[in-house]
Order: sequence, then structure tokens, then C-alpha cells
Amino acid sequence: MHPQLQKILPKIYGTLYNTTALVHPKLVAKWAFITFCTIRKGGINEQQANFLAGAESSQHPMEGLKIMEYRWRGSGDTVILVHGWESNSGRWRNLIKMLVEKDFDIVAFDAPAHGNSSGKILNAPLYARCLNELIKKHRPKHIVGHSMGGMTTIYNEYKNPSKHIERMVTTAAPSEFYEIMEEYQAILGLSSRVINALDDLILEKFAFRIREFSTSNFVSSNTKKGLLVHDRDDPITPYHASENVHKAWRGSQLISTTGYGHSLHQEDVNAAIVNFLLGNDVDNL
Repeated sequence: MHPQLQKILPKIYGTLYNTTALVHPKLVAKWAFITFCTIRKGGINEQQANFLAGAESSQHPMEGLKIMEYRWRGSGDTVILVHGWESNSGRWRNLIKMLVEKDFDIVAFDAPAHGNSSGKILNAPLYARCLNELIKKHRPKHIVGHSMGGMTTIYNEYKNPSKHIERMVTTAAPSEFYEIMEEYQAILGLSSRVINALDDLILEKFAFRIREFSTSNFVSSNTKKGLLVHDRDDPITPYHASENVHKAWRGSQLISTTGYGHSLHQEDVNAAIVNFLLGNDVDNL
């Protein structure tokens, strides 16, 4: 797509949605929801493909889709890895190498519409339903989620508490759904009429309103041990998201970094995650 068209296309969508919402708000809500959930990238690059080729891989039917699962078997605790928006299981390669060295039993999977899984859209409830299927199958002791994967991990534990899970890790995870929707509204220039209709649609589909989806609220009843890692200058997800979750999560520890960015692939970050999963004390970086 031409860069100039790519720049103005969101505003074209926004103008169309705002105009149509004057007469058909419910129809526009469906359009806006599909646009919000549609995945535009998330494929596997050559480096990721080469790494994932070394895993056991299998596809499983979930939610009418084919979900790709990867396994690195070990004799230790089972850990499930949950990647973020427009990413894939290959993003975990540096952490997986460390986990393999400690003989963890490792499971990763590509979210719907990501990597080698089928589909075209993704949202947190759909992602959580897939995650919960894998939790029931593998009975992991630990879950690690990056960005949207971290948000999904916390949401799923709130919706489907697991007696098997002992420790949870989130890295660069958002907290408040309304903040994400405010950014979406600004990018497209959506009117309050469109957002209100979208809020009603989300309530109808998922039984919560936009402002009710909050991981800082979900963790208030969470009894698992948690580790939160977030960079103060994260350009994608605001640092205060993990601050708020940490304040509400009695069994959590927050590690703050500076200059590490959103991906948090650094060796000392991965080492801290592994130490936490091993039950060791984790120092600030």
C-alpha cells in the first residue's frame, strides 16, 4: 500500500463510520469492531521459522480455527507462553533457550490469525478461550504473557481460575481496555456516537462494557504469585498499566526498566523471568 494512502485510510474509515452512524449505529458498531479486531501482520519471519522448526508442532481445532502449538519437552514444570498482538511464538526464542537449559516443559502457541494459526481477527476473550483450552490440556504451573498476551493471561485467570497455576508473568502488558479504545478512537477520528454503539455491542457480545475490562480490577482477587516487567519509556503500552496492576495484585512484584523498549527481549529480563519461575528471589534490574 502507498505510504500516503496508508496514512489517510484510517481517517477515511472514520469519516464513513461517523456518517453512517447517524442512521445505522448498530451496523457501524459491527464494522468498527471488525476493523479493531482484524490482524494485518503477525506472520513468521525466517529467523523465527528456523527456530520453531526445532520444536514439536501440532495444530488443534479451537473456536472453529486451527491453532498451532509448539512444544519443547522437559522434565521440569510446565510453562505456557502467550505472545502479543501481531506477533507469534517465535518471539519467545531467547527466553525459550533459557527455559530449555533449566529443563522446563515449554508450550507456546500462535494466537488466532497469527503465525501458523488460522483466522482473521483476534480479541482478548477469544484469545483467553484458546489459552484456557491449553491450560486444561497441559495443566501448567506457570504462564508468561507479553503485551496483549499478558492482559489475556490475567483476564483468563479471572474468568477461569486454575488450581494448577502457581506463578504468572506479564511483560509490557496493558491494563485498561478503555485506554486502548481511546487510542483507536483518536486514530480513526471516531465520534462519541460510534464509540457508544461499539460499547453496547461489546456488552452484548462479551457481557462487559469497555470501562469494565480492567486487569487492575481482575487481579484484586488473584492469589497467584506474579511478576510484572515494564519499561518506563515503553512506546506502545503505558508504564502506569503495570504500576496499577502491581498495586492491586497483593502477590506481585514489579520490575521496572529504562531504555529496554516494548519487546523486552533482553538477557537480564529473561534471566529474571526464569529465576522467578524457579522460585528464586528476583532483584530489580
